[in-house]
Amino acid sequence: MGNKSQHMTRYFAMTGVAGYIAPRHLQAIKDTGNVLLAATDPHDSVGILDRYFPETSFFTETERFDRHLEKLRRSKDQHSVDYVTICSPNNLHDAHIRMALRVGADAICEKPLVLNPWNLDVLQELEQEHEKRVFTLLQLRVHPAIVALKDRFSSEQQDRSARTGGGVGDNEQATGDGNAGGSAKTVKKRHVDLTYITSRGKWYHYSWKGDISRSGGISTNIGIHFFDMLMWFFGPVQYNELHHSDPDKMSGFMELEHATVSWYLSLDRADLPAQAIADGKPTYRSITIDGEEVEFSGGFTDLHTRVYEEILAGRGFGIDDARESIKLVHDLRNIPVSHSSDMLHPMLRSKSL
Repeated sequence: MGNKSQHMTRYFAMTGVAGYIAPRHLQAIKDTGNVLLAATDPHDSVGILDRYFPETSFFTETERFDRHLEKLRRSKDQHSVDYVTICSPNNLHDAHIRMALRVGADAICEKPLVLNPWNLDVLQELEQEHEKRVFTLLQLRVHPAIVALKDRFSSEQQDRSARTGGGVGDNEQATGDGNAGGSAKTVKKRHVDLTYITSRGKWYHYSWKGDISRSGGISTNIGIHFFDMLMWFFGPVQYNELHHSDPDKMSGFMELEHATVSWYLSLDRADLPAQAIADGKPTYRSITIDGEEVEFSGGFTDLHTRVYEEILAGRGFGIDDARESIKLVHDLRNIPVSHSSDMLHPMLRSKSL
């Protein structure tokens, strides 16, 4: 009975199937032995379906796609959709999640689930109304090296709490006064330097990703999965500063429950280290924790499949798992830039932006 249930075919639909991230989801659906019944995208360059699911019904209009899913739900001789995978632009995630729930399917949505954190509460109400789930892709949480690091930090933190009598402890008092500079001097927390540079051409700023009202900006597009990982490691945000913000780079400082974080995100090729440019690498990723480089350059190829396996096994990451990172990037879009901090990221100090 257990094996039969585990290998039962599930039926999927997908929005944004012509997009950059869709192939990872198509691969995950195929790898887990399931079927894509229908897909939609306003762009019709979807020949990739031939590689995975050539029998998929395809629609360029979301309204017709919605109607088709509803028809399948009511049909007595066709499979209804069990899951709707959402790979559309970020500003459409909320609406497409609601559509999934309305047609009786669970939603599997790319990051971010929504752009505004208050929309999460309504989605949780809709989960209860429809008796369906909303899942998100927090794939770094299933990366083997990162899981091992999380276990190590959790164990060490338990040891530190035990030595200090539990709670935050004498060594990890929150600043309380919002003085980041004082925090770094008086609180013995771990310190993290996050640097992520992924060069993009001019096209990026002409696409939906370059429109902050549609994408949420680069902290949402390229930073949210790293922020989620760090909060998963070290607890929620206690204090937050923004040091630089323009369309192709952002930088700031935040204090978490058990760590301070200086971060720098960039789409500018000129920010790449000389060695990366010499090696022809368009991306540079570095996370140091107390000066120790976190090594997880490999192991990314099948993370979406692992997340799907978790979801299909009745686990997976839901709305509450995503809440803190969505709130953080929303705050970063709305707080003013601070020009008087001594906690600047090393790259920002060197550039005097």
